[in-house]
Amino acid sequence: MPAQNLERFNNAPAPEAHHTLLTCLHSPRWAHRLTTHRPYPDLPSLLAAADEATYDLSPSDLAEALAGESLAPLPDNGYSAARTALDAAQAAYERRFGHTFVICLDDVPPDEAPAQVLAAIRSRLTNDPEEERVIAAEELRRLARGRLVRAAQGHDRPPPARTRHTLRAPAPAAAPAPPSVRVRSPGQTPL
Repeated sequence: MPAQNLERFNNAPAPEAHHTLLTCLHSPRWAHRLTTHRPYPDLPSLLAAADEATYDLSPSDLAEALAGESLAPLPDNGYSAARTALDAAQAAYERRFGHTFVICLDDVPPDEAPAQVLAAIRSRLTNDPEEERVIAAEELRRLARGRLVRAAQGHDRPPPARTRHTLRAPAPAAAPAPPSVRVRSPGQTPL
């Protein structure tokens, strides 16, 4: 990681650092905690603090972070049967747990992502709500960590859909869905 990005983050005004962190995980408490504990000597220290802050999310913090997540579109080359199956599974998940399905797919090849998501949704639908809350919190931690790394590396574009979370078919003839994660705002310095 370029040291100057971490230095900029460490020296940025608190509102700017807080905003940058909210693009990684939509939890004001998490972002506040990481902002107030600056400076971080290196990226591993920042990631360790981020992990710890994620583990400490209360149920209401977790609900707020989950509410801040949105769905990424299914790649256009997906089969309509896969789209239908993913939409049905996602709808069943949302009915059962009351929030968007989240999963970190950073290490999954794009062509395997739809099958992985569908299998994960189907598997996690059998969880009781408390067990699923723990799993969703872990997936949010992994998502936030990946987003934080990309922000720290100075990437100014959102990660590809496979690294964000679940996949969903776009509405027919609709414009592409906007990115669900902005690593930084125009004119904002990266981490």
